[in-house]
Amino acid sequence: MSHTLYPLKKQRLQRSELAVPASNPTMIDKAASGDADYVFLDLEDAVAPPEKEQARRNAIQALNDIDWTARGKTVSVRINGLDTHYMYRDVVDVMEQAGDRVHTLLVPKVGVAADLYMVDAMVNQIEQARGLRTRVGLEALIETALGMANVEAVAQFGGRLEALHFGVADYAASMRARTVNIGGLNPDYPGDQWHASITRMVIACRAYGLRAIDGPFGDFSDPEGYKAGARRAAALGCEGKWAIHPSQVAMANEVFSPPETEVSKAERIIEELKKAETEGRGAASLDGKMIDAASEKMARNVIEVAKAIAEKV
Repeated sequence: MSHTLYPLKKQRLQRSELAVPASNPTMIDKAASGDADYVFLDLEDAVAPPEKEQARRNAIQALNDIDWTARGKTVSVRINGLDTHYMYRDVVDVMEQAGDRVHTLLVPKVGVAADLYMVDAMVNQIEQARGLRTRVGLEALIETALGMANVEAVAQFGGRLEALHFGVADYAASMRARTVNIGGLNPDYPGDQWHASITRMVIACRAYGLRAIDGPFGDFSDPEGYKAGARRAAALGCEGKWAIHPSQVAMANEVFSPPETEVSKAERIIEELKKAETEGRGAASLDGKMIDAASEKMARNVIEVAKAIAEKV
């Protein structure tokens, strides 16, 4: 193991992340009562320009009126991009009027680490000026070719950054990729055309202590397609996936929750390795297979997720 280590910045249960247009108060109320671990109030792509200001007011009201933490949820606000004139007012108004109620800000289309520096500096100054004690986190959407080319540098930013998300729709547009639908697979490609990009983002996350989250699957009438995409993302190391429709929340929670048999096996691995240690052995066997220190690390990952889920319930 290298002497250089980056521990996980912030542990949050993030199996399902429901995207909610802040222009629709009814949808916000439903999201607050739903089963998603994470809800982000969207001020960006889901909101038309004439509705931006009202959506911002709606988000601030929802942050102040609803006790998201008491409902077992993390609440985030996706601000507008740094290339728009909406962004600065999103940060200022949300932080000044609800900075002690919002958990994270989701920064879209991050291309270079300096994009995060700008938002981080604004949040720092507002928290200091307002005397806010709650430290708001930042999350970055990797959804452009520039962002993916710089994903390692973005992951190393530090500061308030907690997680990276793979924004497949804008990423596909940026790459000029031929796609069947948002997050779907192109039948002309021999496998999953998003595999290499998600893997690169996950590696950057795990190297620098960030959570890795998979993005949207647009065809909410195709539950099997959604679950297949979620399982592929989980296999690569993502710990959650967006839901652009409430029907996708339960599927994400299911895929990213370790089954009871897996939790039980993880606990048995820990027990067997403890027994081996008392006997002076560095490895052991379980169900006819060798287990060692690496097995213990994998087992503890499973147990930590199961514990977080149990605490939420």
